[in-house]
Amino acid sequence: MGPDDETYFQVETNAPGPSGRLPLTPELLLNSPSGDLFGWTQNVGMGWRPDRLRGREILILGTLGGIRNEDGTPAALGYHTGHWEIGLLMRAAAEEIAKAGNIPFAGYVSDPCDGRSQGTTGMFDSLPYRNDAAMVMRRLIRSLPTRQAVLGVATCDKGLPAMMLALAGMNNLPGVIVPGGVTLPPTNGEDAGKIQTIGARYANGELSLEAAADLGCRACATPGGGCQFLGTAGTAQVVAEAMGLTVPHAALAPSGQPVWTAMARQSARAAMALAEQGLTLGSLLTDASIRNAMAVHAAFGGSTNLLLHIPAIAQAAKLRVPDVGEWTAVNRSVPRLVSVLPNGPVPHPTVRVFLAGGVPEVMLHLRRLGVLDVSALTAAGVRLSAVLDWWETSERRRRMRNWLSEKEGIDPDSVIYSPDRARAAGLTPTVTFPTGNLAPEGSVIKSTALDPSVLDSDGVFRHVGRVKVFTTEREAIRAIKTGGIAAGDIMALIGRGPSGTGMEETYQLTSALKHLSFGKRVSLLTDARFSGVSTGACIGHIGPEALAGGPVGRLRDGDWVDIRIDTRKLEGRIDMVGCGQEPDTPEAGTAILNARPPHAGLAADPNLPDDTRLWAALQAASGGTWKGCVYDTDRIVKTLEAGMRALASG
Repeated sequence: MGPDDETYFQVETNAPGPSGRLPLTPELLLNSPSGDLFGWTQNVGMGWRPDRLRGREILILGTLGGIRNEDGTPAALGYHTGHWEIGLLMRAAAEEIAKAGNIPFAGYVSDPCDGRSQGTTGMFDSLPYRNDAAMVMRRLIRSLPTRQAVLGVATCDKGLPAMMLALAGMNNLPGVIVPGGVTLPPTNGEDAGKIQTIGARYANGELSLEAAADLGCRACATPGGGCQFLGTAGTAQVVAEAMGLTVPHAALAPSGQPVWTAMARQSARAAMALAEQGLTLGSLLTDASIRNAMAVHAAFGGSTNLLLHIPAIAQAAKLRVPDVGEWTAVNRSVPRLVSVLPNGPVPHPTVRVFLAGGVPEVMLHLRRLGVLDVSALTAAGVRLSAVLDWWETSERRRRMRNWLSEKEGIDPDSVIYSPDRARAAGLTPTVTFPTGNLAPEGSVIKSTALDPSVLDSDGVFRHVGRVKVFTTEREAIRAIKTGGIAAGDIMALIGRGPSGTGMEETYQLTSALKHLSFGKRVSLLTDARFSGVSTGACIGHIGPEALAGGPVGRLRDGDWVDIRIDTRKLEGRIDMVGCGQEPDTPEAGTAILNARPPHAGLAADPNLPDDTRLWAALQAASGGTWKGCVYDTDRIVKTLEAGMRALASG
């Protein structure tokens, strides 16, 4: 235990308590729940002045991780930069709330890092975390019955979608999302997406040990914010703003800088104003705001993971859940306008997108195209039309764009294109949903991420080749690192959907293929999902998943597969076309697949946690991947009741 100190034994057994008096009235004592009254006792016990207890109580709920000393150095690390600095946002918001005579509360539900868990069993908890965290967040919101508004402060791949789900389920409460912003790229070096491929590049002789060590040290150039590319973290911030859940020009702000903390103060003022006006999250989240988010997602070329999150947000808000047909229609009508990492054509980091005008600038173009519903209300307390009118002539817009031009030498209109310039630059629509005998329920590819050099003159990607089948990600990455994969191969990673791994994210594979010299000539099929920064001929979300009887689970090494993706019409197919010396027809492939048993190696991962198995069963009963991997309580209850009746009768 160590040497004793005399002060250890000087233990006080009582204290005088806070001075002053609670502002109680006979009416409060007669009519208020005991919890409300005891809440005041708790408030002054924590040091709040009794004479300031009558203000509005505003909850600030964040995904903060780690312990940060006052000078910014770590006392204990967080999981990632995305939640490391958001305590500064929460403090700025709290100060603004207190200055207005109101009472800030703060609660925390920290979040994992998908980059840190790539290729590990930690990935088995990634997507399930979203549902579970949203439930905990809603429980925390409801557990402060006197709160009159909530600020949700979050940044990254799962924390921000969880926060949006949580707030979407609180229809009768005013709420605002405070996105945690982005980290800066190194002055000289690689971004946080490319740096995750140092192992694969070293193994293939394309990077030295010395370069890997040097580049890896500098990739996260500032200590806070989400990654510098438009992956799931950045796309989620963009979508939150497009839904009207943030103040204007909030997404992708540079973490730790004055414009970032000012955004937190603006958000606090917005939440208090919404409470004054009686505007709730049910007023902000509508079918129109969901459609606007889908349009902005397409214009940014955002992460395919939002195809899971946007439907889940709609379901939580009890709105219409968009289906594949609606996603396809949006992507056909909305051009991609943003040139940003990872898909370019110029690999601008996300901070440049912010300076070029961010979400409001993109929405100006979309308003001119007539693809937005500008009657939707926003967290600013006004309709989207008013926000865009302000933005178009604002000093903020002029000075931000001028700063990018003067400081960086970057034309803002070469970061956020007009539709005409985007067309001339060859930007293609964002996502395609291939079907075929390997994906009868559908699949997803970020078609805009296909390298232009692998497309035909008509914008079609065609790849016919023999498949190499893997049932674990470890086997697949080993093949990439040891020469088992070459240009022209088609890889199939099966049994990695919700039932197998919790629908793991396979960026370890897709990033390696992007940054290896031969990778753009390799295609990947999987029932798992991809990181938002993934690029190339990567087709995921294949349904049904292999472990649910999907035909992709009956592939064998050497089978012929035919992949065709039309990046202009947004149509595609993935078909098994025989197993002989030459490819055959899709019909012949279907007959072979139907006659086969599942692949011998197909099984749920032996390390799959029981928590994730439960999540997989619940989301499957709720409609599965194409419904957003949600918990549909009514369907789950009906399924359980039917199962219990069947057990009782058996």
